Amino acid sequence: MITMRRFASLAEFAAAKGEHLGHSPWREVTQQQIDLFAEATGDHQWIHVDPERAADGPFGAIIAHGYLTLSLVNAFMPEIFWIDGPKMGVNVGLNKVRFPSPVKVGSRVRGGAELVDLKNSPAGKLSTVRITVEIEGEKRPACVAETLSLYVT
Repeated sequence: MITMRRFASLAEFAAAKGEHLGHSPWREVTQQQIDLFAEATGDHQWIHVDPERAADGPFGAIIAHGYLTLSLVNAFMPEIFWIDGPKMGVNVGLNKVRFPSPVKVGSRVRGGAELVDLKNSPAGKLSTVRITVEIEGEKRPACVAETLSLYVT
């Protein structure tokens, strides 16, 4: 069973710097999600939307868009941890993103988080959290991203 880690304050969150914060539940990446992402972004490359051609392609199957995989980070973070106190949290960017391995349609993925840093900002606290998107049964992750979030107090 997955348990979300809950912090009573930003000070308590800051004390977790350098720690692994936990994992999200596993979730399947479906063809419907991939198709909807293709529609939303206009990226209809055959490796994402043409099952017959993709079966003969370099990955042997349809793969999710890298940016679809990255977008799942927003779903994973509140499943992994929560901070009581701030009025809101706002995504402000990314420091670094890598896609070491593709996510094949039907794969299950989950996120793992590590608090890299939390520092003062004029509007609140700025966190750097490294999220690793794992693929069930695979050695290499699908995505490793350093996310930046501003917590407004």
